[in-house]
Amino acid sequence: MAKIKGKVTFDENRCKGCTLCTTVCPVKIIKMDTSRINIKGYHPATVEEMDKCIACASCATICPDVVITVEKED
Repeated sequence: MAKIKGKVTFDENRCKGCTLCTTVCPVKIIKMDTSRINIKGYHPATVEEMDKCIACASCATICPDVVITVEKED
């Protein structure tokens, strides 16, 4: 069975830094980017090691502000 790959994108200027997405990611690749601050004054979420994304969309489902988009890749 082929492993499903995903691509996660964030509308980082809408992110309020709640960290919910970081807690539900089963492969633990979502982190808060402490090196940047968005227009709302929060550290936005980001993905480290995108190649490990399994496109489960748990992060997008839990995001209260609809900041996250998950796409499956071939």
